[in-house]
Amino acid sequence: MAKPTTIKIRLNSTANTGYFYVTKKNTRNMTEKMVVRKYDPIARKHVEFKEGKIK
Repeated sequence: MAKPTTIKIRLNSTANTGYFYVTKKNTRNMTEKMVVRKYDPIARKHVEFKEGKIK
């Protein structure tokens, strides 16, 4: 069976608040780990979110 091109990933906050976003990523275009600046409502500011696995 073929490997899917889009996978679900978890974007974990680097502010150590435990907050995360769940999103999709196209594995054909983005082979490296994703890093995005997004809003963390617990820290109440924009911080970097790094890609992690969904368990």
